[in-house]
Parts: sequence; structure tokens; C-alpha cells
Amino acid sequence: MDIKEKIDGIVAKVTKDKSLMEKFQKNPTKTVEDLVGVDLPDDVVKKVVEGVKGKISVDKLSGVASSIKKLF
Repeated sequence: MDIKEKIDGIVAKVTKDKSLMEKFQKNPTKTVEDLVGVDLPDDVVKKVVEGVKGKISVDKLSGVASSIKKLF
């Protein structure tokens, strides 16, 4: 399993669907397992959840930075 590929796929799905984003924020582990479609070992799920959280945070910061740049 390519963890980076799974993270990218989950981020794409979560950022496009507001209700899925809310579900992820409330219960990230369950949401990841539902999206992947298999029961993953705890250590793998934790890596994927942290990767998704990190990528979403970076994407949000990038969007904020772009908005600020447009002001100047």
C-alpha cells in the first residue's frame, strides 16, 4: 500500500466534501478507514490520519498566503 497515494486521495475527497470534512474532524480514524474501505493496522491508520491532517493544514495555509498576496 502506498501511504502517500492514500493520503493524497483522502485529502482530495475530504476537501471537496464539507460533510466529509466535518466527519473527518470529529472522527478521523473512522473516516480514513471508511474511505480506504479496509480495516488497517492502527499504526498505518495513525500515519494516514496525521498525513491527511498535515496536508489539509498546509493547503489551508497556502490558500491564506495566496489571499494575502492578492491584497498587495
